Parts: sequence; C-alpha cells; structure tokens
Amino acid sequence: MFRSPRFVLALAASTALVAAGPALAKAKAAAPAPIAELVKAVDIPYEAFTLDNGLRVIVHEDRKAPVVAVSVWYRVGSKNEPAGKTGFAHLFEHLMFNGSENAPGDFFEPLQQVGATDSNGTTNMDRTNYFETVPTGALDRALFLESDRMGHLLGAVTQEKLDNQRGVVQNEKRQGDNNPYGLLRYEIFENLFPSGHPYHHSTIGSMDDLNSASLDDVKKWFTDNYGPNNAVLVLAGDIDTATAKQKVTEWFGDIPRGPAVQMPKVTVPTLPAPLAKEVRDLIPTTRIYRMWAIPGLNDPEAVPLQMAMSVLGGLSSSRLDNAMVRKDPVAVSVAAFAQPFEDAGILIVQADVKEGIEPALVAKRLDEEIADFLATGPTADELQRAAASTLGGTISGLESVGGFGGKAVTLAEGALYSNDPAYYKTELDRMARATPEQVRAVANKWLSRPAFSLTYTPGERTEGGEARGGAVTARKVAGAVQPDRYWNPALGDIGPDTGIGAATSIADRSQLPAVADLTALDFPAIERTTLKNGIEVVFARRDAVPTVQVAVSFDAGYAADPHNALGTQSLMLSLMDEGTTNLDSIAFAEAKERLGAQIDGAANADETIFSLFALKPNLRASLGLLADYIRHPAFDAKELERVRAQQLNRLKAELNNPSAIAARVLAPALYGSEHPYGIPPSGLGNADAVRAATREQLAAFHASWIRPDNARIFVVGDTTLTEVKKELDAALGAWKAPSTPKPEKHFEAAIPKPQPRILLVDRPKSPQSVIMAGKVLDAKGSDSLEILRSANDIFGGNFLSRFNMNLRETKGWSYGVRSRISAEKEQLSWVAIAPVQADRTGDSINELRSDLTSYLSDQGTTAEELERTINGSVRELPGSFETSGDVLGGLRSIVKFGRPDDYYEKLPAIYEAMTTAEIDAAARKALSVDDLVYVIVGDAATVKPQLDGLGLPVEIATPVN
Repeated sequence: MFRSPRFVLALAASTALVAAGPALAKAKAAAPAPIAELVKAVDIPYEAFTLDNGLRVIVHEDRKAPVVAVSVWYRVGSKNEPAGKTGFAHLFEHLMFNGSENAPGDFFEPLQQVGATDSNGTTNMDRTNYFETVPTGALDRALFLESDRMGHLLGAVTQEKLDNQRGVVQNEKRQGDNNPYGLLRYEIFENLFPSGHPYHHSTIGSMDDLNSASLDDVKKWFTDNYGPNNAVLVLAGDIDTATAKQKVTEWFGDIPRGPAVQMPKVTVPTLPAPLAKEVRDLIPTTRIYRMWAIPGLNDPEAVPLQMAMSVLGGLSSSRLDNAMVRKDPVAVSVAAFAQPFEDAGILIVQADVKEGIEPALVAKRLDEEIADFLATGPTADELQRAAASTLGGTISGLESVGGFGGKAVTLAEGALYSNDPAYYKTELDRMARATPEQVRAVANKWLSRPAFSLTYTPGERTEGGEARGGAVTARKVAGAVQPDRYWNPALGDIGPDTGIGAATSIADRSQLPAVADLTALDFPAIERTTLKNGIEVVFARRDAVPTVQVAVSFDAGYAADPHNALGTQSLMLSLMDEGTTNLDSIAFAEAKERLGAQIDGAANADETIFSLFALKPNLRASLGLLADYIRHPAFDAKELERVRAQQLNRLKAELNNPSAIAARVLAPALYGSEHPYGIPPSGLGNADAVRAATREQLAAFHASWIRPDNARIFVVGDTTLTEVKKELDAALGAWKAPSTPKPEKHFEAAIPKPQPRILLVDRPKSPQSVIMAGKVLDAKGSDSLEILRSANDIFGGNFLSRFNMNLRETKGWSYGVRSRISAEKEQLSWVAIAPVQADRTGDSINELRSDLTSYLSDQGTTAEELERTINGSVRELPGSFETSGDVLGGLRSIVKFGRPDDYYEKLPAIYEAMTTAEIDAAARKALSVDDLVYVIVGDAATVKPQLDGLGLPVEIATPVN
C-alpha cells in the first residue's frame, strides 16, 4: 500500500511492503531507475484457497530463510463496537493471549519455546490481527495455537482473566495519555468525525466503558465476530501451497462458521463550518494543526492525496520545509500526511512554532503555503521524488515475511479491505500514473472544505484522558457484508449463518504438536578487504532483494562529546544533513529523493554511524552522495541557527517526556557526571551548550573524529565484495587521514560508589509514574555475557519474565515492565524500567525488590525457565537474521566487541550448555537489591507518601537541562 514517506503521528499498525522481481535488478546504473519500471517490478506471488467454513487462506512462498510468518486478521475493530463498549475490540485482543481450552497458559510461552520472532497482536478501527514468525519446523505448533483460540476459546475465558487484562489495558491507556501529545488521538477523531460515527471514538476506549465490560460481553464479542468466515490467514515464507492446504485444513477445518458480520455504515464527513480549538499540554513549543476527514483506502483519490501531502510536507524537500523551515524559518518542524483507513481517513498538516515567533504568524504562513500549493499544484519532478522515496522505503522491507510490516501484512490488508491480496499493485500503479493536474485537483477537492484547526500550547493540561475515548451513541448498521469481499465466489455459496459452537476437532489437541527438525542458523560468510586509503571493509552478501545497505562507522559516539559542550555531536549531525560544499540543503534532500536513497547520520554511546540504503541500480550515485555527505559538509552558518533551534526544541520535548526525564537523571547518578557514559543518553546535551556552539566548534569536532583512520565500512546486500570495493574506492578511497594523532575517549573517571536512594522528579497530574532503577556492572560489552543476559531475560528481560508477569499479568498495575543490560563497549549497566499507575508506585518498588531478592536467593532459575530460555535463544536465531539490516547489525556487533566471525553460529552450543546453577551464579555475582538507585517521574503529591515506608532516602531531583 502506498505510504507517505514521513509520518509524525503513528495511527496505523503496519506498513505495506512488497517484493521486487528481476526487472529492477536490470535497471541501468547510470541514472535513477524510472518509477514505472520500479513499480512494474514489484511483486508478491501468492496462491489462495478458502476452507468450507469460510476461512480465506493466502500463501506466499519465500525460501530465503527457514521461517514462516503466520498472520491471522479478523475483520473487526473499534468501529464495530456498540454504544457503551468503547475499547472492547482492543480489550478482547488482550484476552486472546491469555490461553485457550487446549493451550491454557500464556500464548507467548509455547511461542518462545520454539523461537518465534515478531509475535504480537494489534487492533485499529477496522481490524484485529495476530501474528508470529516461527521456524519452519514449528509451524504446526503456531497453527495449533491460532486455531485453538479461534475455535476453542470460551472455556478458557474467566472473570479473573478479564479483570486482569482490563487493568493492563487501562494502564496502556494511561501510558499513552501520560506522554506529550498523548491526548491528541482523542482530539482528532472526536472532532473530525461526529458523535455516532464509527470512527468518532478512540480504539483505546474510555475508562468507564472498559470498567463496564462483562464476561457475557466477552463471550458475545467472540461468537459474533471471531468466526473463520470473518478472517484471513496468511502464511508467508518457507512453505508451499500444497503443504499449507494440508496443515490449515487439519487445524482450522473443524471450526464452525460464525454469523455474517454486519459492518457499520461509514461516511466521509465534512465539517459544517471551520472549527477551531486550543488545548494545553506539557510540550516544548506551540504546534498548529489543520485537519480534514478524507476517503478510505479503496477510493481512487486516496493515493493522489497521499502524494500531494508528500510534496506539501512529507519529503525532506517539501514545500513546507523549504518555505517555513529553511528559507524563512518561522517553524522548527513541519509535516503533512494523508492516512486512509478502510472506510475513511485523516489528513493532517502541522507546524511547530520557532521560539520567539508569534503563533498567529506561523498559522497565517501555514495557511498561505497550503493555499499556494492548492493554486500551483505539484510539479512532475516533485511527484517523481515522492514516488522514488516511497518505493525506496517500500523495497527496503522486501526481506521481511511477517511482523508489523512484512509481505504477509500487504497480502492480508489487500484481501481484508479490498478483496484483492494484490491491491498494493493497484495503489502503486495509481502512484506511477499520477499527474500534477490530477494531484492538484484531488488536493483542492478535499482541502477546500472546512478545516479543524487545533492549536497545542505549552502549559499544564486542563484535563486528562480518563474520561476521553468514548462518546459512542447508538447507530444504524448497514446490513450484511457483501460476500465477495471475503470469499471466492467460485468456491460456492457460504451457506446459512450459524453461531460459533464448540468445534469437533479433526486434529489431535491433547498436547502441543512436536517441533520438527529445525534448520540451524546459516549466517552469511563474512568477507573483508581494505580500501586504497586503509579503511577496512566488512562485507556479507544477501541477494534476496536488489538493495545494498552501507554503514560507515567511526569510533566516536556520544562518549566523545566534550563534557563542557554536551550536545556537540548531535548538533553536528543535524547540520551535516543540511547540505555539502557541493549541494545546498534543498539540493541534497532532492538528490536523495530522486535516487530513492536513505542517507543519514546517527550516534550511540560508542559510535558515530553514517548509513546508506540504496537501490542496487542507483548504488554508484548513492555512494557518491554518501561520500560527499561524510567528507564535505557545508556547515553553513545560516543553517546552524535553524538546526540549533530544532535541537533546543527536541531538548524541551525530552524534558517533558517522563521516560526521557528518568533516563537523563539516572545516567549521571549511576556513572557520575564526569564519566563518558554519565551524560543524558539521548546525546542532545544541555541547552546552554547547544546555544553556545559555533560553526567552528562543530567543524573542528568533525575534523577530529570523522577521519578515514578512525572508520570502518560495513556492507550487506545484492553485490559482491569486488564490485563494492571498486565503488567505495571511487567514492572514499582518495580520502586521506590528517597528520594529527587520532583522538581518544577517556574512561578513567571513577564511577561513584552506589548511594541507594530515590530521586523523585515531580510531574504534576501524571496518571502514571515511570520508575527506573539501576546499577553499574563490573562488566564490559566484549565480555562473555550470554549467561548473564539469560539471567536477565528470566528476571525481567522479556514478556514472560518474572517481573513483567508479576506487575502486568498478575497485578495489572502496568502495561509492561522490563529490565535490560546495556550494550556499550565499556562498563555496562543494569536498569529496570517500570511505568506503573500512580497509586501503585510504592507497591511496585516493593514488588521489584521482592522479586529480585527471591530470584537472587532461594528462588533461582527453575528447570522450566532454563528450558524456555535455551529453546527460545537457540531457535530464534534464523528468524533474527532474516533481513539485510539484521545481518548488518550482526556484522557491526561482531567487530565492535571483538567476536569471531562464526560467533552467531556457535551461540547455540553456548546456550545449550547453560545450567541453572551457572545462570544463578552469574545473576548473584552481577545483580543485587541493596545498591540500586531509583528514579521516579510522577505526581509527587500522589507518589511521595507511598515512598516513606520503603526505607530509602528520597531526594527531589531536577533533570539536567
């Protein structure tokens, strides 16, 4: 499905991705591949069949890895919720993970045992989906589990499970509401769609409606909506249609058909008059929105609208960026996008006001630029860049068969919403054929209607989200769905509607299916060479798709930032994005877009990385652009003032985000403010340093650290080492190192002795508290940490960990908690992160201490936990390196930590040799309870009284700004 290249608000759960055929690889290298040629080459071959019970099955064969994506989509979402039951579709999705009649435990337990990856479920207005990618030999187990909850669920649903998941969902709602712009989802849909409209209310629902959900409601929702005739099953990966038909018939064929699901009548509303509203929130600067309701994704005008918004505010070189951010910088950022759902959609244009500029002026300019765009329309070149950027992003997902955005998603969306698994071809064809005249006409048609103008102003919220998300009134239903949208008419009549009863199983459900022989990970061969100037190149070939990914890594990172000028590197990277000595800011952005390339710079604690994603036919030109970007940044003084304002705005945003606040406070508390890791981990630094930074300072940092004798190049993709060395030598081989010695990072600063205490950051009216607790470990990233990381997985590192199962699945106080061991090269840390409802803050700290104490003493690793950890860690490896991006990350990790080239292939033996005694010993040596430092970000008036009985000193803290 066509998607705008840049999103500001994530409202959909997936992005359609497609596979490219041989035609793309044959494109001429001398010029960017033509859009029409790229579109014609995009293809996901599939076969489909329908069971007698109406279950539609789609099969895509992809043998590149020994995994199969299993994706089950039910055509029921929040738009189907009756009055007083908002949030119910999503609540039910949670219940589907709590066990079925023949698999009564947590759904993730057997999946982790087989090494499943990308396991999850999501709900939106139009559908609910469940998905996992499993090793080929575990496919029967995945199909058993999905079919058991489709046909054998109700006997396992209890009041206790409903009450628990109600609490989890309510904490998911609080977690979303607690973040900056967390209430925006309510504003959009409540104002663009009138009360009674199926899209009027939020998918998360209201607290009152969630509280009112009963066990009878749950059972009725299941029997009404979860029949096989209301579902699409996609199997994508290491499987053929004959095998799929046999297995799906065995596991799903006995499930009775459900009633025909009735769809609500959905219209595309137009506001009767312009509507304006102002709200306050803990945000860094005023944000101005213009919004409209638009047609759904099956409407022929949906794609032209998306292209129009790409040109207006989606591309880096968009009209709004050029006019309001670059040429006359009255805004620090702008965006525009059109997001169609099944029956309707939303179109949003927005601008963040630059400090010192009157919001009224920015609003006026925004309206003027929209009007100018509607008058002049896009140029052919702008549409070409929008299409190339979209196709580059689309093709980058080719290798993923499942998950949130793989090929299974594309096929399922097309089948469910458009009765055509290949509907993405229709959309891409519309994109390729779009003309400036057509796009201009469509934009005028929809944006000339009255707009919803929303202004977000910095300040304390006047309301929370507890009472938001509901307001559904009774509405008419359009009648039964047309059958040909869900089944193949050639296969016969669907027969009379029946309720879902207990299935008479034709498969053995007395035990979980055995896992067949599993294929071990075959990590690509690692090859090395050296460029003419001595830069090492580390290469692995992956030719499933005609793309190449490059990472040029420098031994720098945020740890290289001067402590008296924190934020220098982030500011340098932002300024490098604004052009080279050969291409100004706009020309550089346009050059990337024409090639369909992605070029950017980023950093972590230890490394500064410049990355390239390139379509193979455009590789030479893309590498030339990457080299110009790295070697010849313009460091334009005028652009510096613009990116400085943007970084200051990001800093303000970070200081309003509860999780980011906690991280900024915890790092210096653990490492000390003089240690290279004792800085705000985002790398944004502090406001005073950012304000004081000069062009000369940034150029000097670049000259000091970004040099060829401090670099390595990693390449993965559809090329050979010989070919890519030739191209890299042409692009970077003549780059000479300066005569000055390489800089060094200094880790000699003493790490302070732990001072167990609670650092409380007051964030008034927060419905949740964010708890972070941590300590510095006596370990480095290059140490053998597999056993210790396994111990962390058991305690808090994954969904089934003790800490998460306690606070989420047993107590229902949190949407999810985790603990992690960091991944730096030098001294590591262990941190637990727990967003919890505000009135359970003190109780949650007690539970963390209790859980950790018991794990480190008399209740160490169990045999079941050992088996689950070993099986999951070994069996997930093939799926963990499915894509070129995964392999690129593996290469970088091998080099960064000095591991042997066959490290990942030897990992199974390390895991399989682990014992409970070794895991417990590693945990007891590294972890502890009494020396943890806690940071809590929450409403002090609510939280402080809960902390008084914990036996820890409490200090009021303020994050470094």
